[in-house]
Amino acid sequence: MGQQSDYFPVLGIHEFSENKSHGCHLLFNELNGERSIDKPHKHDFFIINLFKRGKGTHTIDFVEYPVEDHQIHLVFPDQVHQWIIEKETIGYQLMITRGWFESFLPALRFSASYYQNHPVIEVSEKIFNSFLYEFESVKKELNEKNIFWELIQKRSELIGLLVSKTVEGAFKDFEIYHSNPIISKFLALIDHHFKSDRSVSFYADKLNISANYLNIVCKKNLNVSASSVIQNRILLESKRLLKVSEMSVKDIVYDLGFYDHASFSKFFKAQTGMTPSQFKE
Repeated sequence: MGQQSDYFPVLGIHEFSENKSHGCHLLFNELNGERSIDKPHKHDFFIINLFKRGKGTHTIDFVEYPVEDHQIHLVFPDQVHQWIIEKETIGYQLMITRGWFESFLPALRFSASYYQNHPVIEVSEKIFNSFLYEFESVKKELNEKNIFWELIQKRSELIGLLVSKTVEGAFKDFEIYHSNPIISKFLALIDHHFKSDRSVSFYADKLNISANYLNIVCKKNLNVSASSVIQNRILLESKRLLKVSEMSVKDIVYDLGFYDHASFSKFFKAQTGMTPSQFKE
């Protein structure tokens, strides 16, 4: 999930639990009425939001999504999010700790980066009801005096499988991620190394292919060059740090491995049309 950094307001799951013991792996929360998160922040846990009725906007990693009826919204650990939800909203949330998330992730079946590109999934009423049944079952189990955690874990994995089943074929680029393992491995490697390594050849070596071939695969599947994929990841992290962290621009330049402030500013402005300070404001 990328490198850990301590610069963001990162909310842990315990901040949401009411007098729960520290053995808490998963929380259920109901969303009724108006909510707003004014300042973008990130969590160290995974969130699945199920909206029965929805009105508002949800911004995940600087992309704004409308909140509508019969939707699922996924927020991964380390993603930056904020939302404004209007009063007619009715929804349900599962918050899954990072430890459990690791065992839950295989149930999602496709690479995390795929879902991060498609965090909002529209579902039919029938599929919505299947999700609701599982969410309600988890809620019921969490209210028992002696919580049977293993059962809850299996139910959360089942919810992950339902997400996979729903996503399959829902987005046009589904096949790209699913059929080409090079892409998902490349994206996972970038997550781990983007602060220290930016050259296409570094990633190509790790994938045991030539830089030229990696470029061809990216252009064919993602319509961008391999170096653009790497730069996009650096840009996303720059935005996350500028918006959400307490770090100075100077510290961000250093953290992201830029030579100096000028080279960072030039990179950021070329990508966004704004200077880092303008974006921060």
